[in-house]
Amino acid sequence: MAASYFPKWRLRTSTADGQGQVIATDERLPWPQTFAMGIQHVVAMFGSTVLAPLLMGFDPNLAIFMSGIGTMLFFVLVGGRVPSYLGSSFSFIGLVIAVSAYGGHGLNPNLGVALGGIIACGVVYALIGLLVMAIGTRWIETLMPPVVTGAVVAVIGLNLAPIAVKGVSGNNFDSWMALGTVLCVGGVAVFARGMLQRLLILVGLMLAYVIYALLTNGAGLGKPIDFGTVANAAWFGIPHFSAPVFKADAMALLAPIAIILVAENLGHIKAVAAMTGQNLDKYMGRAFVGDGLATIVSGSVGGTGVTTYAENIGVMAVTKIYSTLVFVVAACMAIVLGFSPKFGAVIQTIPGAVLGGVSIVVFGLIAVSGARIWVENKVDFSNNRNLIVAAVTLVLGAGDFTLKLGQFSLGGIGTATFGAIILHAILRPRKTT
Repeated sequence: MAASYFPKWRLRTSTADGQGQVIATDERLPWPQTFAMGIQHVVAMFGSTVLAPLLMGFDPNLAIFMSGIGTMLFFVLVGGRVPSYLGSSFSFIGLVIAVSAYGGHGLNPNLGVALGGIIACGVVYALIGLLVMAIGTRWIETLMPPVVTGAVVAVIGLNLAPIAVKGVSGNNFDSWMALGTVLCVGGVAVFARGMLQRLLILVGLMLAYVIYALLTNGAGLGKPIDFGTVANAAWFGIPHFSAPVFKADAMALLAPIAIILVAENLGHIKAVAAMTGQNLDKYMGRAFVGDGLATIVSGSVGGTGVTTYAENIGVMAVTKIYSTLVFVVAACMAIVLGFSPKFGAVIQTIPGAVLGGVSIVVFGLIAVSGARIWVENKVDFSNNRNLIVAAVTLVLGAGDFTLKLGQFSLGGIGTATFGAIILHAILRPRKTT
């Protein structure tokens, strides 16, 4: 008898409370507890899913909405077998800012050009997924071993560092407030416990927001927060959609980000497989296609490119609840939030100094997560090939080394990504006979 496309989720009445039993992907909790877990996953993804569009000049409300749509699409494509939430990807930030010449404040006036590139990336990503479905993942693991993926992930954070620093260097108050935000996030990360600690970005941002409001709206030290837009915004409304503009140079620049997303998603799914004790390799291609299609759909209406989220994998590691139905609930909640302009107006009031301080932490964490890949996979840096690949990749990306061929321009992240892959292949020791 052939297995059904979706699993038949078995009800488990005992919950994982930190000391309890594991809830498998094909099991479910009672609906009230499933709903509560869905809320937890929405909160976990919220900080990063909102931060990325703000840094690129996208509508964060629409990004939340499309994260829900994308997660549902991913769920269907993998047949409800892979527990993952799809949120805004940070891999796009540097190149989106480059192709759209975004100034760093308000909505991006050249949003359409960036959207065309995001769609191109999604198409390449989905095609890679189809190839993986046909021939498996071994070729990806050969092209992008841990030394390469670690370097590429680290480069994303290092390449974005100047953007974060420049954004808070406009005046002395903003610079000090950014450092205060860093301390808020760091304090939550070190001194908080349990789920509060897992939400270090969101909680730290909220603390810094309150401090900023007290210093500006209360003490008059800086630019006050304007809450008028929040008061005037409607509780319910249709998200503001935008149309893509297809320009060959922007599409060529953003399409290679698919390689980064593949490496990222591959690592995430391997992590989930290790936690659940299940071999998820047979769903890898479908996961890539799902993520690619979600990126295409998001870019088609004005949303960011999306990727599977490590934040939500962290929640699963803490709670031991891997039921894929939890992500259906989380996706539905995100879609509902997307229909609230007032919710979006609140997000837009986040001060640039606070946003910049959070960016410093987030971009730093991205860079360090690349080093973590090296440590966890025991990359041998006494091997000169690994040493050269990592060293050259980091400098190309951090220095934003750009290659131009006619009208085509490949920025630092793209140059570093392809450079790492090509260098590793060229420097491969030749077998002697």
